[in-house]
Amino acid sequence: MSEKTAVVTGGSSGIGEAAARALAADGWHVIVAARRLENLQRIAEEIGGTAIRLDVTDDDSVAEFAAQVPRCDLLVNNAGGAKGLDPIAEADVADWQWMYDTNVMGTMRVTKALLPRLTEAHGHVVNISSIAGLRSYRGGAGYNAAKHGVHSLSHVMRMEFVDAGVRVTEINPGRVQTDFSLVRFKGDAERANAVYDGHQNLVADDIAETIRWVAGLPSHVNIDQVVVTPQEQVIW
Repeated sequence: MSEKTAVVTGGSSGIGEAAARALAADGWHVIVAARRLENLQRIAEEIGGTAIRLDVTDDDSVAEFAAQVPRCDLLVNNAGGAKGLDPIAEADVADWQWMYDTNVMGTMRVTKALLPRLTEAHGHVVNISSIAGLRSYRGGAGYNAAKHGVHSLSHVMRMEFVDAGVRVTEINPGRVQTDFSLVRFKGDAERANAVYDGHQNLVADDIAETIRWVAGLPSHVNIDQVVVTPQEQVIW
């Protein structure tokens, strides 16, 4: 792969798929990575990219994945998600563990595994976090905690990678209509749809355009943090 290569985790749907398509349109060779290989293969074929199965919660899977990536100029850590809206008094430990493993540990595992490639390329890490990592809300404690972890992790990456010439950007989307809520509510479509009904929502392409923008800037420019919300959603 002599052309610039982007790795997009969680690339089989939603923001990850949209980002892969946007980056490919800008001339990147995109490696799409996720657990759902069939979806990945379809997307990779359509954009001229490469599909590699990846489970960011599994050390062996991450190691096997990294061994198949000879070059990485851009890493989009998009794999993540939420489960449930239980108050702390009724917290499901398994759901909390999944959220931390996927959002925080997954971001760390993949970044660590690909850091030698990123350093060689003087590359760029883009972490997809959430406004949940900046502002807490009732019922969101598990997801808030995980995304606050990604927020802090992004800051430390910026400090630790600067001398290697590796850029780090944190993108914090607000309400984006994807299958996010369907996952959060474990397949309950009625409950998931209610999150978006009657509201102005972002779509996956809006976040993909943000990723495309920060990735396309000159190498001396680092966008540390971006908050992207629908016009009607105010978080401050």
